[in-house]
Amino acid sequence: MNEARHPRLLPVSEEARVTPIELFFDLVFVFSLTQVSALMAADLTGRGIVRGLLVLGLLWWTWVGYAWLGNVVQAEEGLGRAAMFGAMAAMFVLAMTVPEAFDDLPGGLEGPVVIAFAYLAVRVLHLVMFFALSSDDPGLRAQVWRFSPSVIGSTAVLLVASQLEGTAHTLTWVAALIVDYVGTMLGGASGWRLRSASHFAERHGLILIVALGESIVAIGVGVAGVPISWPVVAASVLGLTVAGCLWWAYFDVVSIVAERVLRRAQGEERVRLARDAYSYLHLPMVAGIVLVALGLKKVLEYVGDTSLHELSEALPLLPLGALYGGVALFLFAHSAFKLRTWRRVTVRRLGVAALLVALIPLAEELSALTALALLAGVLVVMIASEAVRYSELRERVRHAEVGPEAHVEDRSRDMS
Repeated sequence: MNEARHPRLLPVSEEARVTPIELFFDLVFVFSLTQVSALMAADLTGRGIVRGLLVLGLLWWTWVGYAWLGNVVQAEEGLGRAAMFGAMAAMFVLAMTVPEAFDDLPGGLEGPVVIAFAYLAVRVLHLVMFFALSSDDPGLRAQVWRFSPSVIGSTAVLLVASQLEGTAHTLTWVAALIVDYVGTMLGGASGWRLRSASHFAERHGLILIVALGESIVAIGVGVAGVPISWPVVAASVLGLTVAGCLWWAYFDVVSIVAERVLRRAQGEERVRLARDAYSYLHLPMVAGIVLVALGLKKVLEYVGDTSLHELSEALPLLPLGALYGGVALFLFAHSAFKLRTWRRVTVRRLGVAALLVALIPLAEELSALTALALLAGVLVVMIASEAVRYSELRERVRHAEVGPEAHVEDRSRDMS
């Protein structure tokens, strides 16, 4: 880009890091996650969980667009800052309207329509910024044109959905996300630009921490106004242990090597890797964490409110499925992320994910606290066994520039 012609659009350098305004932007995403959790908790049925995940998919795509934008133009300078604040406002309106995404409340504006137009505002501002950035870059300009139909098309489908009810409404939301996600994939990646691998990897790592923070908040919400007791203390520590194990699974080794792989990639290869491993595969990881947060909230409610629940009472199937299934979804997606970046199959974690799904019928017979303890125990054993078995390789990765090729030399042993 010619900086003299675009003095208010400053390019990002290879060594760029996440800026304070991007962290400020993420606060809106934090709020949107609490809204999604509340939406699912208010309708704790299969339909309610599916609808919550659809809203999460929509919110994720708004966040992803600005992760890419902030990797091309400095988010804290000139028009970059203006775009971030504008997107923040539209996304906040979208998040506030989440409770009315499918069931409009009487009075006021029509919630489903507001969501469609707020989403359009976020996406159009994103497109306008990329059009401005691509004036001296024909490849990027062509890519933006190929990307535009998915933006307009998804909003049009959302507007159609706003006039429907019940199953038709939900299915039309599915269609809107298909237009967005598949349309972006079909548009290719040859024209997109990824200027800083470290910035992009850090951006997605931080949003996972944001999601994990929501799971911790859910623990506190689950016992709000309830007297502290030993079962509450035990459940809180176990819930924090589950969140900590998910953090360890991602950040201890895998995210470090994935960033190095992304940094070494160049051109279209780098863009495709970033799109697949981060934009697409981080969504199911975040979705898994949101489901875990929902399950943790219900466990704490069962443990803390003795006026409504006995301590020996089992957790119902749906919140239990969210708790165990959320961790399993995270591990499946995490394994796919490692496969796409490292080109390694994580047999151990795939096995643990499958085991957790198989344990749901057993956990359904246990008390809520015991089921949470079983989940935490499985994860602690997984993390501890990996840390012991691969301690040497782990040290080399964490304290030296060692990539996935090191594991070929060590008999392609599976790690983390």
